[in-house]
Amino acid sequence: MPMDLWVVIPAYDEERSIGATLRRLAEQTDTGFTVVVVDNGSTDGTAGVVRAFAADGAGPRVRLVTEPQKGTGAAADTGIRHAIGAGATHVARTDADCLPGPEWIAAVKRAFGEGLEMVSGPLRPRTDEFRLKLWERRLLPAVIGIAAFFGRIRPGNQDPLALGPYLMMPGCNVAITAELYDRSGGFPRTRIEDVHEDRALVNRVRRLTTAYGLRKDMVVYGSVRRLRAYGLVGTLSWYADHRYTPEVVDIRLGDLR
Repeated sequence: MPMDLWVVIPAYDEERSIGATLRRLAEQTDTGFTVVVVDNGSTDGTAGVVRAFAADGAGPRVRLVTEPQKGTGAAADTGIRHAIGAGATHVARTDADCLPGPEWIAAVKRAFGEGLEMVSGPLRPRTDEFRLKLWERRLLPAVIGIAAFFGRIRPGNQDPLALGPYLMMPGCNVAITAELYDRSGGFPRTRIEDVHEDRALVNRVRRLTTAYGLRKDMVVYGSVRRLRAYGLVGTLSWYADHRYTPEVVDIRLGDLR
């Protein structure tokens, strides 16, 4: 059966960022995919930017759906189930403040072709949003590495029913087969401040299969705005079971200028 790959992008008040994400997807070396953006109750011009991009017709096919229930888990789940309902056999997810590398789609397809049912890859810092400080440029990969290490030893990830080890698979750089998504129950329909939905999905998948893994060529460049807003200790504490949760979780570029 041929692969029908869709890319899902949850978006909440991402008028400043979503255009760059869509343009990067339009520049992929492999253009055989469809995009669905999930407007998660935005109060700005996010939907208008997406509609304008779709109307231009210069990039991949783009659909816009809405999910009023606030939360990255809820929005991602709505988008993925929309894609599966429209015929997707495989689904990748990135976020509206991220820039997939030019070979991202090709790398996703290669991983599926090798037999993986769920795959993720490196998350590297964006350099185009604002001038990065040296510590921001160096520490985002370190923060991710530390979070991945503690994820492996975290008590909540020590599941006696798991078929394989815990792997950190950030929601902004993950892909999964439609069949496994349905079988696992998918992303929990939650807010990110309540549950890290990517961690929850990985743990659901671990009970069902060992066909999941990481690929170095599946690169996404992520925003450092949370690291800048929370600081190093706050960011590490955020990823460690929300031991630090700020009053404003949804950091936007305008907040940091």
